[in-house]
Amino acid sequence: MKKVLIIGAGGVGSVVAHKCAQHPDTFGEIALASRTLQKCTDIADSVQERSGRKISTHCLDADGVSQTVALLRELQPDLLLNVALPYQDLHLMDACLEAGVHYLDTANYEPPEVAKFEYHWQWAYQERFAQAGLCALLGSGFDPGVTNVFTSYAAKHHFDEIHELDIVDVNGGDHGRAFATNFNPEINIREITAPCRHWEEDAFVETPALSTKRMFTCPEGVGTYSIYRMYHEEMESLTRHLSTLRRAQFWMSFSENYLKHLEVLQNVGMTAIEPVTYEGKQIVPLKFLKAVLPNPGDLGKTTTGRTCIGCIVRGLKDGQQKAIYLYNISDHTQCFEEVGSQAVSYTTGVPAMIGAKLMLEDKWLQPGVWNMEQFDPDPFMDHLNTCGLPWTILETDPLLSER
Repeated sequence: MKKVLIIGAGGVGSVVAHKCAQHPDTFGEIALASRTLQKCTDIADSVQERSGRKISTHCLDADGVSQTVALLRELQPDLLLNVALPYQDLHLMDACLEAGVHYLDTANYEPPEVAKFEYHWQWAYQERFAQAGLCALLGSGFDPGVTNVFTSYAAKHHFDEIHELDIVDVNGGDHGRAFATNFNPEINIREITAPCRHWEEDAFVETPALSTKRMFTCPEGVGTYSIYRMYHEEMESLTRHLSTLRRAQFWMSFSENYLKHLEVLQNVGMTAIEPVTYEGKQIVPLKFLKAVLPNPGDLGKTTTGRTCIGCIVRGLKDGQQKAIYLYNISDHTQCFEEVGSQAVSYTTGVPAMIGAKLMLEDKWLQPGVWNMEQFDPDPFMDHLNTCGLPWTILETDPLLSER
C-alpha cells in the first residue's frame, strides 16, 4: 500500500479522491491539499460517507515551491497527483524534485500571461527527473490521457502504420444553465479561443479558432452534434511519438447557444487575459468572469445526458487500408450517483487515478518525464473497463462522409 498526495480540490480533484478511496490495496493513505481548506474538507466528508475511508486535508498554495516541499516532507507520499491549475505544473515538478517524490498531472503547463499549450517546458525536466530516479507522468486525464492510450493501443494491436487520427470530444449533456463551462472556466475559455493547430504532412498548420466545423453522429444514440476543430495538447506529443502520422486533428462539440455567449463575451473583452485597471486595482477580465460563472463542480446535480469521446484511427494493416473508432460513453447522472460529480470531471478524474495506480504498482514507473503513449497501453485499457470508463471498438469511420 502506498501514499498519495492529491493537490487540487475542484471537480476533478473530488473524483480522484473518491476513486482512489475505492482502491485501498493500492492507495493505503490519501491526502488532499488546496488553497481553500473547506473544499478539501467537503470532499473528505463525502469520501468518508461513500466509502468509509478517511483522508487527511491540508491548506496549500501550490504556487509556493517551499510550501509544497514542506508538505511533501511532512507527509512523505510516494506520489504527488496534480489536478490543480496548469500554471502550477512547473512549481509542483520543482517541489517533487526537491522532496524526492514521483509526479503525475492531467494537463500540460501553460504560462499565465499567454495561452500557449505546449509540452516543451515539462519535457525540459527529462534529465533532472531521470537523474533523480523519479517518474513524471504527463497528461493522465481523458484528453489528453485516455485518447493517447487509445491511439497507442490501436498502434499496438490494430495497425502496422497509423496515418491519420481524429480525436472527437462530444459532451451531449445539458446542465440547464444559460451559460456555463464543464471544467475550470478560465482554462476552458483560454483553450477554446486560442488559434487552432492541426498536423498536416510533418508540420502544424494554424487556422483561426473554431473556423472549421463538421457534423458528427455519436454511436449508441448519444446524438448528432456540431464539432469544431481546435488545438489540444495531445497533438504535440502524439505527433512526436508516432512517426507515421500524416494528419492529426482534434474536434470538440459546442452548441450554438454556447458559441453565441462566448462571442459576446469576447467582443466586450471579458475573455481577455491581459490585466486592466479597475478602481485603482489590476484585474484580469477572464479571472473576474470565472468568479461570476457557475462553479463546474456544482453542475453535477442538474446535468443530464452523456459524453462520447474517442479516436478515429486510419492506417495500414497487412498492406490494407483500415479504420477503427475507439470510444467511451459516460452518463452524467450515473457519474453523479457514484461520486457526486458530472461526467466531464469523472472522465478526467478516473484516468488520473488509473495512471497513479499503475505508477504506484510499478507497472508504469520509469525515471524521466513521459507522456501516456510511451507506456504499454494494455494495463491502462484493462483498468478503464473495471474502473468506470468502459470502451468500445468499431471497425468504421464515422467521419468518412465529412472528409
